[in-house]
Amino acid sequence: MSYQPREEALGQSEPFLDFQDQLSRVATVNRPVLLLGERGTGKELAARRLHFLSDRWEGPFVTLNCATLSPTLIESELFGHERGAYTGAETLRIGRFEAASGGTLFLDEIGTIPMQAQEKILRVVEYYSFERVGSSEPIEVDVRIICATNADLPAMARQGAFKQDLLDRLSFEVLFLPPLRHRGEDIMLLAEHFGSRMRYELGIDEPLRFSAGAVRSLEAHRWEGNVRELKNVVERAVYRAGSGTIDEIDFDPFDSPYFPRQRLPAGDENGPETGPGVGTSDLTAGFKELVATYEQGLINQALEATRYNQKRSAELLGLTYDQFRGLLRKYGI
Repeated sequence: MSYQPREEALGQSEPFLDFQDQLSRVATVNRPVLLLGERGTGKELAARRLHFLSDRWEGPFVTLNCATLSPTLIESELFGHERGAYTGAETLRIGRFEAASGGTLFLDEIGTIPMQAQEKILRVVEYYSFERVGSSEPIEVDVRIICATNADLPAMARQGAFKQDLLDRLSFEVLFLPPLRHRGEDIMLLAEHFGSRMRYELGIDEPLRFSAGAVRSLEAHRWEGNVRELKNVVERAVYRAGSGTIDEIDFDPFDSPYFPRQRLPAGDENGPETGPGVGTSDLTAGFKELVATYEQGLINQALEATRYNQKRSAELLGLTYDQFRGLLRKYGI
């Protein structure tokens, strides 16, 4: 198996280089690593780099996004099943742990795994053995586990939603991927990389150029979706500009006067309208109602951003913990 590096792992900023240095140091240590980072920061890319810098680089690199599977299927995917183990199990199936033996298993969104499966993963980490679903025969494997999430696992463990013993074993080393907004020097480096590659794909020979206004817009944006968002924004700008200089940057392709939208708190498809401002169509609701709606939206967004950690949500909004708790009680959140 040959390693094809992904060019998106580019950077020259101090946070990026510090992270790469930490990753390189722990790569050669045969212990679990926990990667924490926002969406779009490149957690799977970091996991691949860990694998290919390790002594296991010639072994398999197997991935599983735990959030894509229902609780009833996760154990079968991880540990496999015997024929007839349950309705529909017509043949023996090898799980991801067996498939990754001799190499690395990357578990993305580890925080979504149900407690019963966590128990079995802990056994693999401790004893390097498990049983397939529907079998009592132990199977031994040699697997290095790398996990990733944007969830607050210590908080989940305190709430009983994640097994503390498993968290202790998985966090031999915890690496934090820096968000793009903390990698200021890298924004234009990545933008030029993605833009040049898009021009090549479109068959445009003219060199890539960003106007001064476009550069300011790119460098001032918060990049909540990080490198993945930057890639989409720049590629769209190159496509729309054609062969000319890129002057305009469209951060929201859904913004249109022909398609008015309700602005909802992140993750709440049925919640109150919210956002940086209030549309003129909402003004009939009255001043107090509009302020209340706006405050609830800010609270919900802060909770979502901190994975419902109330203390961190209060800090994010510049409130004391007591003030934040008072707002929660006021609005029944």
